[in-house]
Amino acid sequence: MLTIDPKRSLLLVVDFQSRLMPAIHDGETAVRNANRLIEAAKLIGIPRLFTEQNAKGLGPTVADIPVERDRLVHKQFFDACREDGFLDRIPTDAHVVVAGCESHVCVQQTVLGLLQAARKTFVVRDALGSRRPEDKETAIHRMERHGAEIVTVEMVIFEWLETADNPHFRPAIALIK
Repeated sequence: MLTIDPKRSLLLVVDFQSRLMPAIHDGETAVRNANRLIEAAKLIGIPRLFTEQNAKGLGPTVADIPVERDRLVHKQFFDACREDGFLDRIPTDAHVVVAGCESHVCVQQTVLGLLQAARKTFVVRDALGSRRPEDKETAIHRMERHGAEIVTVEMVIFEWLETADNPHFRPAIALIK
């Protein structure tokens, strides 16, 4: 299947942390778009998973992002896949939709880890952040070269909905307008 399968989807939200976000180029947009994905996922019934990198140093996830504490993975590795038990939380046939910061560090290394573990991975370019735009763009190109699909928030939401007859169509569309 070339589109994102909502029945196999999992939304992974990587490291939108309080001490990091003030330095992220256009960070408000990345946070806003990550929230759109989170709300759409809740509405449609897509499971969610969150990470925090070295929370003692980078602080907790920003207050604007509604982290579900029972779905939060604390990590020290930049690649979350290297943390004990992380991949056990992601089914082998999952379509993993990834948003987060920083694009060229934790997001990229986690995406490459997911691809190496044979997880189908979709990187949401308008829900990513890095301190410098060139780092973000370079990371997007590298992830794509290694097999990640590059998508946008709207693409994800419409693929999760599948049809205008979906009972969640109107409230989901309201999230992207």
